[in-house]
Amino acid sequence: MTARSPALTLHKRLARVWATPPGWRSLSAVNHNVVGKRFIVTALFFFCVGGILAMLIRAQLATSGAAFLTDATYAQVFTMHGSVMMFLFAIPLIEGFAIYLLPKMIGSRDLAYPRLGAFGYWCYVLGGAILLGALAFGLAPDAGWFMYTPLSSKAYTPGVNADVWLLGVSFVEISAIAAAVEIVVTLLTMRAPGMSLARMPLFGWYMLVTAWMMLIGFPPLIVGSLILEVERALDWPFFDVARGGDPLLWQHLFWLFGHPEVYIIFLPAAGVVSTLIPTFARRPLVGRLWIIAALIAMGFVSFGLWVHHMFAVGIPQLAQVFFSAASMLVAIPTAVQFFSWIGTLWSGTPRLRLPMLYLFGFLVVFVCGGLTGVMLALVPFNWQVHDTHFVVAHLHYVLVGGLLFPMLAGLYYWLPHMAGRNVLPHLGTWAFWLIFAGFNTTFFVMHLTGLLGMPRRVAGYAAGWGWDWPNLVSSVGSFVMAIGLALLLLDLLLAAYIGRRTPRDLWGAATLEWATPTPAPAYTFASQPWIASREPLWDDADLPVKIARGEGLLGDPTVGEQQSLGTDPLTGEPTHVLRLPAPSFLPLVAGLATMAVFVGLLAGWYGTLPFTLAAVVVVFWIWAWQLGRRDEPQPIAAGPFSDPRSLMLPGAEVAHHAPGVVGLAWTLVADGTFFASLLFGYAYLGTIAPGWPPPQWVQAGVLLPALAVLALAAPVAALRRAHRANLRDDSAGRDRWMLAAAGLGLVAAALVFASVWPGMPPPRSHAYAAIVAVCLGYALVHACIGTVMAAFCWARGRAGYLSPRRTVELRVARLWWRFTAATGILTLAAIHLPAWMAT
Repeated sequence: MTARSPALTLHKRLARVWATPPGWRSLSAVNHNVVGKRFIVTALFFFCVGGILAMLIRAQLATSGAAFLTDATYAQVFTMHGSVMMFLFAIPLIEGFAIYLLPKMIGSRDLAYPRLGAFGYWCYVLGGAILLGALAFGLAPDAGWFMYTPLSSKAYTPGVNADVWLLGVSFVEISAIAAAVEIVVTLLTMRAPGMSLARMPLFGWYMLVTAWMMLIGFPPLIVGSLILEVERALDWPFFDVARGGDPLLWQHLFWLFGHPEVYIIFLPAAGVVSTLIPTFARRPLVGRLWIIAALIAMGFVSFGLWVHHMFAVGIPQLAQVFFSAASMLVAIPTAVQFFSWIGTLWSGTPRLRLPMLYLFGFLVVFVCGGLTGVMLALVPFNWQVHDTHFVVAHLHYVLVGGLLFPMLAGLYYWLPHMAGRNVLPHLGTWAFWLIFAGFNTTFFVMHLTGLLGMPRRVAGYAAGWGWDWPNLVSSVGSFVMAIGLALLLLDLLLAAYIGRRTPRDLWGAATLEWATPTPAPAYTFASQPWIASREPLWDDADLPVKIARGEGLLGDPTVGEQQSLGTDPLTGEPTHVLRLPAPSFLPLVAGLATMAVFVGLLAGWYGTLPFTLAAVVVVFWIWAWQLGRRDEPQPIAAGPFSDPRSLMLPGAEVAHHAPGVVGLAWTLVADGTFFASLLFGYAYLGTIAPGWPPPQWVQAGVLLPALAVLALAAPVAALRRAHRANLRDDSAGRDRWMLAAAGLGLVAAALVFASVWPGMPPPRSHAYAAIVAVCLGYALVHACIGTVMAAFCWARGRAGYLSPRRTVELRVARLWWRFTAATGILTLAAIHLPAWMAT
């Protein structure tokens, strides 16, 4: 046997098993290589759309009295510019990098839920299509990308423009939540053997904290979008002061998302910086543990800053002091990272390659944005420049400096990995200097425009205010920047097709993604390596060859299915083997079914809602049915090519950290944040909004709420008994208790409804009744989903998918019902206790 035989044998076998169908059937792709690249390319397309909209804005503002755009068209253009850049470019670009890179960086063959990643992509594309379609037909949102009430309420925005934003953005955010769950579970349970948390690459740490923040940060905006859409569609007065609502509730919910969003965007970009600087400085990053502590602190503190966007609305002085101090406090973990990067460059031997140019641009621009951020944290100064172009300039210095420059550096850095080719000489350098000069010309001068008093979001201005020449300079700079970005995209496009072929590790990097061939094959690693250090490629230059020869784990050349290792969340010790799904059209079908729900709501076809929701349930039932096994799983050979059976591991179906259970646990983190946001809205209206206490409380007595509480606990008890019967291999008893759990779930939903709805005032009458109705709906939806889960478990048991060792479905259903019972009881307490105390 020659030295190349194991590598060739493994490659041919794995390439056949992991292949994505060609042509139109590639729409069924679920592999992270394909999905990640699709996210990146689609995000760059939306970036071009957002850039064109920005050019229209700058053309309008270049001179006073311009009539290039009407006021109505301008409102749509600037709203869509912000919405596209925030929701269709920034977050999806981060998702794309994470989906493509993370499995390779941690030594995994794929993500934990490949089909979920593909579903997220289709939600993103279809949601983006709704927004761009509305723009094409002149129905785009026009109340600002922040959708402040009451401007976005039905009385002042009567068309479907605001509904397009509320429903389209909510649809897109399904993609973000799906990506966050997938990233967390993959990073915690699928790292290469031996890769403990202490050895995980820094980009993995950045994405782990970012994903946690997405799970907590996005639900408040979804809650706000939901209740604003309900107000617009059903006239339930959450934000109507005359009926007990408060427009500021929207601002609180929006900025509970909006300010963490800044760090959700910044942290992955900073992760790119922390990955590239050691490579080009030729030494490990200085202060690694300090970096990890700083980014965790930044993620935590970022949720305590949202009110600094609201200093001008009249909040109490004590709150202003607190949020002002918190806004300045966040500069400390940011400074820790900057000093670490500078220290690494200072103590290393830096090489000035093209990606480093963009990193230097980031360092300069983001520091300027940080300084103006500290200025805006000071309440007196904030009052003076609130809603002026100074804030617009600050926002772009932070977001463009904090995201665009590092991600462009990342594109140039990882392009040889994605395409196997490098860029042409000089074009990327010219593009950088045009972008850097154009950006600073545009937005540095805009600080002055703001200090001169020019308000943001206006379609024009009169001569004589001193705003003409700064606006003209900013507009010229923006077109220079646009030329630079066009050159950059041309450079990337040419490189992908006619660029020079590159060696495997072009930059001499230390991280594991450069151990794969370039471009990376669908299976990523021929075998999964044991990791013994933080810089595996620097410590073992032969590691790529060893991986290709099958000297790592899962090197069995006879395997006929897609497999990847599951490992312990802390130590990285291998614990089980995941069987990953083949290409499937289910994610696309699920995305289309979900789109049908949102389109029906947007068009006001509420009669179609039962049918579209039923279609979603059917698709996901089929999706879940394809998981698991009917036969008792046997240990899987997970050893190297030379002796695959030297390590035998169980399948994920019987693992303690089964993907289904872990994924649901992290999904419930987002769900719990959604619930907490609902309760926050309820408490805020009850304590701050005028018109409270309401003229009428819920009247339900004590008996029905008490029965509803017992009914919510009953499915939990029934599923516990079903689980015990399953462990005893008592299939008949298990099936009876699961069927009972499904029936008890329906009873619980009925009793919860009966304990609230008949005794409450009409939801249109007062914000109290409206928020109570939404809380009730939350409890009912969860009870109905739990009922479907219990019925699914019953059907799976009858079909032979459950056994004393195969318990994943039961564990998932039990976890869901525990959460449902807890939130349902809290909901009943929040509804009935104030009513009892008041009466």
